[in-house]
Amino acid sequence: MTRGPVAVLTCDPGLVRGFWLYECVPLVLDTQARRCPFVAGIADALGGTVTVTAVPIPSDCTDGFNEAYFGRPERFLDPVAVQACSAWSFVAEETRARYVGRIKAALADGSWGARHGALRDAEAYEGSLVLIRSVR
Repeated sequence: MTRGPVAVLTCDPGLVRGFWLYECVPLVLDTQARRCPFVAGIADALGGTVTVTAVPIPSDCTDGFNEAYFGRPERFLDPVAVQACSAWSFVAEETRARYVGRIKAALADGSWGARHGALRDAEAYEGSLVLIRSVR
């Protein structure tokens, strides 16, 4: 048993598919959602008084997780950036190549910009990143 406050920074699997990237790479984000424990399960395990707070992701976030690139979709055209997002490694290489092609096409034809272009100017993005805090 722990004493004092406990904080867990995690991804809420129920929110993963709400990110624009799901339109282009559904198997990657499905994999990510399956790998994350449910927030309710973490809260139950921690016990005590539990709060769950969304954690805004800053536009200049340098951590290599998918939502860190919310307003910089070109990052997904860089193999090193894609490799930094571990969920991508759970799909076949051919699938990864096809998915990167979808993103490249959406950027080239302007469809990404038309639907999500405002994210380029956003200071932060509130996605699936949450802080679970328990106090006993």
